[in-house]
Amino acid sequence: MLSPHMTEKLLHFIWQFQYYNLANLHTEEGQTFKVIYQGLYHHNQGPDFINAKIIIDETTWAGNIELHLKSSDWLRHQHNNDQNYNNTILHVVWQHDVEIKHADGSVIPTLQLQPLVPKLMLDHYQILMESNRFVPCDRFLPAIDNMKWSMWKERLTIERLQRKSTIVLQQLQAANNHWEEVFWWMLAKNFGGSINGELFEAIARSLPIVTLAKHKNQIHQIEALLLGQAGLLNKQFDDDYMIMLQKEYIFLQKKYQLKLMTIQPHFLRMRPANFPSIRLAQLAMLIHKSTHLFSTILEAGNVSAIKELMDVQANDYWHYHYIPDEATPYKPKKLGQQMVDLILINTIVPALFAYGLHHKNEPLKEKAITWLTTISAEENNITKKWKLKNVTCENAAESQALIELKNNYCTPRRCLECTVGNAVLKTPKHTPLLPKLLAS
Repeated sequence: MLSPHMTEKLLHFIWQFQYYNLANLHTEEGQTFKVIYQGLYHHNQGPDFINAKIIIDETTWAGNIELHLKSSDWLRHQHNNDQNYNNTILHVVWQHDVEIKHADGSVIPTLQLQPLVPKLMLDHYQILMESNRFVPCDRFLPAIDNMKWSMWKERLTIERLQRKSTIVLQQLQAANNHWEEVFWWMLAKNFGGSINGELFEAIARSLPIVTLAKHKNQIHQIEALLLGQAGLLNKQFDDDYMIMLQKEYIFLQKKYQLKLMTIQPHFLRMRPANFPSIRLAQLAMLIHKSTHLFSTILEAGNVSAIKELMDVQANDYWHYHYIPDEATPYKPKKLGQQMVDLILINTIVPALFAYGLHHKNEPLKEKAITWLTTISAEENNITKKWKLKNVTCENAAESQALIELKNNYCTPRRCLECTVGNAVLKTPKHTPLLPKLLAS
């Protein structure tokens, strides 16, 4: 009976990396057997490994190798009727249950792996698949040395930027290849944060940059457009400034035939500095003081230049308010350093990398990655838990890598594709832990 954790993906992993006893191999037909090259892992239609080379009874064979959990899966998948499998020189299975033949009647040699794979590896895999801890390999961490962690994090950082670039390039199509427009959408979403990001992006999409450009020299008009579209100007006010913004918005709404958002801004359980009213006022000031923002960022030489660009604070009215029409003690509403770093990490660097990817500009991609390494690491639940497991996080490039690892490898249990998961599966030093871990 097959173990519930044995899958074809695990079988492919075992064969690809030769994690089985290679001594004195024999096929199920009784022939001596030796692997010269296990083949190239093939992800498209046809055999699982191509261009392999093996020796059977002192005869060298070159061709393709197919893997199945059971020999009978060959018939169940109807490979016997598929010409793509005519050049199969070996059938690798976990359990051998039936003899398989080519169309000409010749038997396809079969290698059964189940007796050859160390139980230790299977026990490790069971722990990974059944773990309900922070990450599957939680109790094995750090599992690999600092150099391997460094290399793995570098790869994860690039993977995360490439994945984010895919989203940016999809937005680029929706914006008719207008990079400034796409950047405006991304920037607005970032200002909204995890709670109001969807609303802020919708506001940005309702206000094209060509519209904003016509009013950028009048800060109160930019504020009116943003706050009005957020639904924050649709009440009766007492103070003069908000009454003025409301009148401006009513005029501009009619002029541009603006439609109100169906999404409402959220204030609950938020720090006042993150209130949507404050973030929109800060965003308005950034629009007011900048020109061709994305082009300026492309030309910037370092992160310091970007931080200088982002050194904005809301209009004077907001020094005395967090919510429209509700006065509070004086406090300048400057865009904080942590917020600037988040804008760099989540908007500026991904947009820069995507632009470099789209235009095949390697220096721009390298600049984006370099910028990440000069920004402080993010402090969130994921990075904090990694640190508790002695996995270091020195800068934003590494914190982005660890977020990518948790969300796109650990949570979906992609341990077979992970450098750390690989180490846990094949490293015997974890053996003393197994009885205790398997029992827990």
